[in-house]
Amino acid sequence: MIDTRFAPYGALSLRVALGVMFIAHAYLKLAIFTVPGFAGFLGQIGLPGFLAWPIILAETLGGLAILTGFYGRYVSLALLPILLGALSVHAPNGWLFTAPNGGWEYPAFLAVAAVAHVLIGDGALALRPAAFGGASKPALA
Repeated sequence: MIDTRFAPYGALSLRVALGVMFIAHAYLKLAIFTVPGFAGFLGQIGLPGFLAWPIILAETLGGLAILTGFYGRYVSLALLPILLGALSVHAPNGWLFTAPNGGWEYPAFLAVAAVAHVLIGDGALALRPAAFGGASKPALA
């Protein structure tokens, strides 16, 4: 059973956590790994290095959109390939993210969280809530 009084705030919590995570990961790539370092990593795993900037921008702008609830459900759906890509990169490293080169449980959890956001909705305080196949709910619940 869903508690309709608090469900919009649960969805808000999920949305904020997911948005902040995307922004933090983009910052990690910029400040710690650096763009050339991240591009080099992409090359090591068989992806073109020129994808570094598009991924960083997608995580930054997408994270901001999710965080603020600006068509967040659509953005979570659009960013799901990045999470699934991270999952495929980390899958051979084992379960825990503390494993050398990071395990797969964290990217898997984030992918499930993105799917949950798409299914549940943007929740309370969304600037521009996104709706699938029907009218959107009010932004302030």
